Amino acid sequence: MARAAGALRLLGVSPGERVLLLLRDTPEFAAAWLGAVHAGAVAIALNTRLSEADYRHVLADSGARLAIVEDVFVRTRPDLAGEHAPGRLAIAGEGGAGALSWRAALARAAPCLRSHPADPEDPAFWLYSSGTTGRPKGIVHPHRSLLPVGQAMREVVGLAAGERSFATSKLFFAYALEHGLLGPLATGATGILVPDWLDVGAILAQVEHHRPQAFFSVPTLYRQLLALGPGRLAPFRGVRRFVAAGERLPAQLIEQWRAATGGEILALYGMSETFCACMVTPTGTSNGGRTGKPLAGVEARLRTAEDREPAPGEAGELWVRHPALALGYANRPEQTAAQFRDDWFRTRDLFTRDGAGFFLHQGRVDELVKIAGQWVHPGELEEAVAGEPSIAEAVCVQVTDAEGFERLALFIAACGDAESAVAAAAGACERKLPRYKRPRWIRDLPELPRTATGKVQRFKLRELLETELAGKKT
Repeated sequence: MARAAGALRLLGVSPGERVLLLLRDTPEFAAAWLGAVHAGAVAIALNTRLSEADYRHVLADSGARLAIVEDVFVRTRPDLAGEHAPGRLAIAGEGGAGALSWRAALARAAPCLRSHPADPEDPAFWLYSSGTTGRPKGIVHPHRSLLPVGQAMREVVGLAAGERSFATSKLFFAYALEHGLLGPLATGATGILVPDWLDVGAILAQVEHHRPQAFFSVPTLYRQLLALGPGRLAPFRGVRRFVAAGERLPAQLIEQWRAATGGEILALYGMSETFCACMVTPTGTSNGGRTGKPLAGVEARLRTAEDREPAPGEAGELWVRHPALALGYANRPEQTAAQFRDDWFRTRDLFTRDGAGFFLHQGRVDELVKIAGQWVHPGELEEAVAGEPSIAEAVCVQVTDAEGFERLALFIAACGDAESAVAAAAGACERKLPRYKRPRWIRDLPELPRTATGKVQRFKLRELLETELAGKKT
């Protein structure tokens, strides 16, 4: 870290300037990220699967002084590497005529033993959103955002010094950056880093080899691991705590995982705007409905569209006040003003709260749609089919039909025969939902489109059906 900070200064990076990191999850990534913060620069870890259009957007949007790019990405995207201004690209590895050498700078630099005297409110790092609704946006975090790192690992997961943590997501994602790298460092534990993207076979091999005490993943990967069968999941019986975040954690998945491994999956809720976790289900309480309880120091309140406290059982939008709350969105003053207010963040997530103090996620505020004059939330349709054995996953989106009316479409991923799964979904909706809440269309897909962090890209599902309908119209 200290030598990386010295290398950045050697390459002309000043405090406050942004540094892009397009590196695999390696110790080199960790040193560069920590070194940038240590030097008072602003670290921006990038999704290694960014599209060329999104990379260009981030490069321009961030105004980065320097991009550190691993040679494997330079070889696959030489045109992008060539677009950097002279002195603005440092390659970690071989190649890149005319570019700076990151590793040569590391070899020449004197370690920077004293950290830059930053103010707690000075920017330390940016996180770029995963693009579930379109172009990624930069989320600006100050140095104080690092102070609560690892809180959930200490207070709920119980990870101790000398133990091991394994997060299957990549480090550009807030969830993995906290629980796969910074959290283990903050607790004296060991984070298991794997350079490349992981499939279920590679995840299984890592668990078998390293035997972590804590395992952090997303519901989609837990589901894929279950498909291997209980016999192959034996290495997971040595893991003490399982955590899932990033998408809804179904009750069926929790029970299936418990039966296969003996372990309980805890739900964790957080967001890039708070960086660190906001709430977790305490051990022994995870049931698929409960999102969790706020961690110590995190304040949460619910407000209706009329800006009042919801009645018991009524959903409201979650507002959070978090010690790691971001400063706002880069270059988006209107959106920052709309969501960051008086140290509170308007999440746009709908929740109810039960008598025991648990928050229960109900979906997104902007997903509500009025059908036949009555409000419907797409999550109601997803819940209606969640227990069907033939359906692995279901996602409902709002679509405007040819006559301009708002309708609902249900997309499913089948466990086996797609036709049977569609029939099961239709039957479940007919049994459990009033007519106005039933989907106008049900479509099956081999795989739902996702961001690199595992979140379903609902806008792509909407576009898929709209394209289909436009084709029929013509």
